[in-house]
Amino acid sequence: MDKPVIVTVDDDPGVSRAVARDLRRRYGQDYRIVRAEAASDGIEAVREMRLRGDEVAAILADYRMPQMNGVQFLEAAMDMYPYARRVLLTAYADTDAAIQAINVVDLDHYLLKPWDPPEEKFYPVIDGQLDAWLRTERIERSELRVVGDRWSAQSYAVRDFLARNHVPYQWMLAEDPEGAQLVKAAGEGCHLPLVVTVDGTTMESPDQATLATAVGLSTTPATDFYDLIVVGGGPAGLGAAVYGASEGLNTVLVEAHASGGQAGQSSRIENYLGFPDGVSGQQLADRARRQALKFGAELLAARKVTHLEPRGQARVVGFKDGGEIAAHAVILATGVTYRRLDAPGLDEFVGRGVFYGAALTEAPSCQDTEVYVVGAANSAGQAAVYLSGFASKVHLLVRSDGLERSMSHYLIEQIAAIPNIEVHVQTVVVGGGGSGHLERLTLSTKGEERTVDAQWMFVFIGAEPYTSWLGETIERDAKGFVLTGPDLVQGGKRPRNWPLRREPYFLETNVPGVLAAGDVRADSIKRVASAVGEGAMAVALVHRYLEKQ
Repeated sequence: MDKPVIVTVDDDPGVSRAVARDLRRRYGQDYRIVRAEAASDGIEAVREMRLRGDEVAAILADYRMPQMNGVQFLEAAMDMYPYARRVLLTAYADTDAAIQAINVVDLDHYLLKPWDPPEEKFYPVIDGQLDAWLRTERIERSELRVVGDRWSAQSYAVRDFLARNHVPYQWMLAEDPEGAQLVKAAGEGCHLPLVVTVDGTTMESPDQATLATAVGLSTTPATDFYDLIVVGGGPAGLGAAVYGASEGLNTVLVEAHASGGQAGQSSRIENYLGFPDGVSGQQLADRARRQALKFGAELLAARKVTHLEPRGQARVVGFKDGGEIAAHAVILATGVTYRRLDAPGLDEFVGRGVFYGAALTEAPSCQDTEVYVVGAANSAGQAAVYLSGFASKVHLLVRSDGLERSMSHYLIEQIAAIPNIEVHVQTVVVGGGGSGHLERLTLSTKGEERTVDAQWMFVFIGAEPYTSWLGETIERDAKGFVLTGPDLVQGGKRPRNWPLRREPYFLETNVPGVLAAGDVRADSIKRVASAVGEGAMAVALVHRYLEKQ
């Protein structure tokens, strides 16, 4: 088989030769290096490779080129090689342009010139990009097709599940010509949403488990006993799975919906260590998921856990749809869900104009309309910024008298600089209505009510932990958050027989061998970085617990 190709394009002959020389020196044995000194020559070379069926692993393009800049070049090349890793070569003066390119072409990396010595500044970057390309599924295939109603909560649930699990699909309305043909082919009495797989198999209004199996997600455990069970696939759970598997523990992560949790729904996280240009929640979750799989962790999707029971030295987890698995230790990382608005007329429109969380699948449908975002924390601010790129206007509704107490400063500055975002302080939603979907909201500002036309509302108001399934096994506070460490002692509920120390450590629950990490834990910081750190720390404590057994 022909070698895969690394393409480099730079209009400066000296730089072009230097890039090609460094690439051949390190990668020439396994890759073919193709260089061009003009954007037009580079595009032509890429076209010819596409026609021949060559594989392109990475494309390096200089930002400043006269015919088209590096961002435009990479955008054109994406159409022909969507899986190639994209690297922008830039001078320090063009760093801002490189950062903006991340949103335009989903840039994988930007590299400052010069990069001497290459062993320190060049090769590690290219090594990482090529490794990511090798691990990417590059088989081009037709997409799933989903047919449904625009204002259907079930249709939204299917699309949201597929999107959050990184499954590509084509969405069409039942009244569209192609959608109508598929519905007719499915037969009389077809129940929407209709999902049509690549091989033509149809599923009518499928549940998550059926859908997960159909798209190739793992739903069945490989064994019935593990070293470690992680319940929940948010940042804390993914962090625990990565560290547990990388340190030799037979680890399984169980997730009821999709990896990433609430953070996975974030349009952009800009204050996470190691990502100075920001990263979307989906990208971060996908990278963490692939990292966990790389180390050998098992990931179960669409499996809802309903009980936890200590049985001797084993900790047993049971599923809603039947069956159970056991392990030496369990880490609870089930996270939280957004609290529902307590206002009449809204519950019936969930998934039909009212959305709890970012609901990124809906953003394109908000084009040129006014949307309402409820909340004052970072998640609400990130959603408002993202939606402002689609909506004609974004109304950010804040209960308090400002954003300073609950939102990061960088987000407040971004919101102030975006002209189509309007912040309404001391404003709450007191009602809603519509026929078939949300059509209006009743707002109260400083006690004065008004009704506004509204088809889209995204809610981010506090959090409720998913812990009711724990029953009496695990001690929790009045709000349902898991009590750990000093909180157990202060509440007068000392843990039973924890072997680590006389006083419990801050992630340990009242049951030996069961720990809690991330947002589900009482008094946790509620940040992505702290959740990941707690997941890693929990694994360290699991090791110590196992050593004492």
